Amino acid sequence: MDQKTKEFYDRLKVELDNSNTWPAIYLFKFIVPTDDEKIKRVEEAFDCMGAVINTKKSKTGKFTSISIDVTMKDSQEIVDKYLEVSTIEGIVSL
Repeated sequence: MDQKTKEFYDRLKVELDNSNTWPAIYLFKFIVPTDDEKIKRVEEAFDCMGAVINTKKSKTGKFTSISIDVTMKDSQEIVDKYLEVSTIEGIVSL
């Protein structure tokens, strides 16, 4: 992980800790190229966590938005999930 990415996640962690009481429900939002394998990888990252996952294709069908509501135990768990899914080619975290 480069320094700029590390600083971003460090800031995110601080902001999450300042605005939440843990555990807390967190909404993850991602956009991925519409590819069943990529969508499946995002869904599998949240498997067995009691997550509510909603997907919606773009008008052109080229991209799929994925919204995930899930209870997270702390800010580090959120950062870890973002890092885990960041390996999926073409994913954009919102």
